[in-house]
Amino acid sequence: MENNDIVAGFDNEKDESLKIKLQKADEAEGCLILFLSGYIDTYNSNYFQKRIQKAIESGFTRLVFHCGGLNYVSSTGIGSFTAFLKAVKPQGGDVVLLEIQPKVYEVFQLLGFSQFFNIKDDLTESINFFRSSPSTETESLFPKVFDCPICSKKLKALKAGRFRCSECKTILAIDNNAQVFLG
Repeated sequence: MENNDIVAGFDNEKDESLKIKLQKADEAEGCLILFLSGYIDTYNSNYFQKRIQKAIESGFTRLVFHCGGLNYVSSTGIGSFTAFLKAVKPQGGDVVLLEIQPKVYEVFQLLGFSQFFNIKDDLTESINFFRSSPSTETESLFPKVFDCPICSKKLKALKAGRFRCSECKTILAIDNNAQVFLG
């Protein structure tokens, strides 16, 4: 199946530095696997964002980025992944990163983003993440104690919402599943 058969117009634009192959995951509704190869940097991140936005607009809010062929991601590229997460979360979606190369993962860690993403080791585990029903018992998730992703200060959230780190003043958001994001 071609990319354009899954998301209309997906391949209307190409970039030689980043190849994206799409595969629907029929086991989980609205789930799309995106096989990435090449790199994501300042020069091609706009292309990357436009392609993924097209997929999100087509109803895919559960995104599995298969990163095994991705050999470099700049901070701008990490910003793109964060933007996707912000786009799909309000629609009940999420982002899973799969098979991240060690040097790419290191960039996520250095920038403090590794804890915002669901990182899995195999495709079955990634798809099953979307098959399990989310907990309706949000009360049991709060209060949530966690480390600020920027300064590592221990913080406590009593409920979902936006707030500021008392140490470094970074704006953070916490969703109903007690997942923390940059605000």
